Amino acid sequence: MLSRCRKARGKEHGFTLLEMLVALAVFSLAALALVRLQGVTLHTAADLDSKAMGQIVARNLMVEVQTDPAPPSLGSQEGDIDNGGRRWHWTREVKATDDKRLLQVDLTVDGQAGSSPVVLSFVRVVQ
Repeated sequence: MLSRCRKARGKEHGFTLLEMLVALAVFSLAALALVRLQGVTLHTAADLDSKAMGQIVARNLMVEVQTDPAPPSLGSQEGDIDNGGRRWHWTREVKATDDKRLLQVDLTVDGQAGSSPVVLSFVRVVQ
């Protein structure tokens, strides 16, 4: 009777090699997915930081245009500005509106290659 119990228990010990390989394959796929997700998250966080800083630069330029006593001249202008430890390139396009008392100003601010520029449009009163 004792030998029959030992034989029955001997077959139930541990996992087979095939079961271990399948378990490791599933685990490695899950681990690779998590590593890839972390990389995408870091890239997205850096892009959001650049976008937020670009919006600050665009709003600063908008305040300069709004507070200048003389209205901006019609047409396009561009330039560079240092802000936040980076160099930003801006483009400003001023257009007349149907109401002669208002000008439409479109600002585009671009900070680094590979990221989309920040665009800000607003209306300025002609005095």
